[in-house]
Amino acid sequence: MVLEMKVPSPGESITEVEIAEWLVQDGDYVEKDQAIAEVDSDKATLELPAEESGVITLKAEEGDAVAVGEVVCLIDTSAAKPEGAAAPAEESKSEAKEEPAKTEAAKPGEAKKETYASGTPSPAAKKILDEKGVDAASVSGTGRDGRITKEDAVKAVPSMGTPTGGNRGESRSKLSMLRRKVAERLVSAKNETAMLTTFNEVDMSPIFALRKEFKETFKEKHGVSLGFMSFFTKAVVRALEMYPAVNSMIDGKEMLSFDFCDISIAVSGPKGLMVPVIRNAENLTFRGVESEVKRLAIRAREGEITVDEMTGGTFTITNGGVFGSMLSTPIINPPQSAILGMHNIVERPIAKDGQVVIAPIMYVALSYDHRIIDGKESVGFLVAVKEALESPEELLMDGNVKKALEL
Repeated sequence: MVLEMKVPSPGESITEVEIAEWLVQDGDYVEKDQAIAEVDSDKATLELPAEESGVITLKAEEGDAVAVGEVVCLIDTSAAKPEGAAAPAEESKSEAKEEPAKTEAAKPGEAKKETYASGTPSPAAKKILDEKGVDAASVSGTGRDGRITKEDAVKAVPSMGTPTGGNRGESRSKLSMLRRKVAERLVSAKNETAMLTTFNEVDMSPIFALRKEFKETFKEKHGVSLGFMSFFTKAVVRALEMYPAVNSMIDGKEMLSFDFCDISIAVSGPKGLMVPVIRNAENLTFRGVESEVKRLAIRAREGEITVDEMTGGTFTITNGGVFGSMLSTPIINPPQSAILGMHNIVERPIAKDGQVVIAPIMYVALSYDHRIIDGKESVGFLVAVKEALESPEELLMDGNVKKALEL
């Protein structure tokens, strides 16, 4: 019996996927539930498991875009599992590797065939050589039958101050479906929103002090580190409750507001940027936020994140500081209306109580859609985030650090 394997639906609204990589070869024997391919959707990379055991026949190439429900391979379930020797696919692969060497060895020392075109420049090459006064006889042609190409002429022309003779190769590769979707969304955000960015700076000294005092105890009790993301998430939730317009989005001619805070966090994964969502962040403790951030980050980096886990955020936090960014203007994650950008922490001189002191400072940026968020609300929101981060014990922990950290 021959089983037709069709592309399953990876999620709502996804109509096609791309074959990122076949994990087996045509003619291999596969076991039921064995991963046979990796497929890219516009939101995630998923593994395609074999539905039955048998010999597989591939019906799509790597890089092909195939519609959901389309047949991508056949599995002959009546075929017997091979015993002993290596699978046919492996043998043919080794033979294929040896074949080019045999072909080359069959013609040792064969001279390059000379034709009437040998040493003759193409029209474009002739123009370059004539303009620079270079004799075509002194140029070695790499084109068909020894013809001098434009590139040969460019390399042969003496250069004043520009290095020549070095490697100037190029490579071209197809963008993955995920990367293409990210590109489309970023361009859409720039073209279809009235995006503006406001900036501020945060003195991180109070958070540094809290982490220094409680970091080890927190990790010992909860199994996760007390990082910066929990402080920022709690500060953002507080600011969203104070400025609900920032926790809204435009839906046609209407403004859609939310009474919950689903915070998207930008994570760099093997297939590109991903934004898993922390659901109902307003109900989470510091431990809850740190545990969820760790869980989602691991799943994203290991390629296990699902479409549902990256859908439906109401606000995004992105941290370019982990890569060393001092300042940036983050791009809104549509259909959301705002995004907060974190950056690196650098010791800088600031004024405190009439004196210049050195303190760990982070620049923060809020990009927002001016169609729905006014300047007063955007600036007020960012100031509220700053206030909470500079007074975490009072504004984020209700004056009781140990209770807030569940110690």
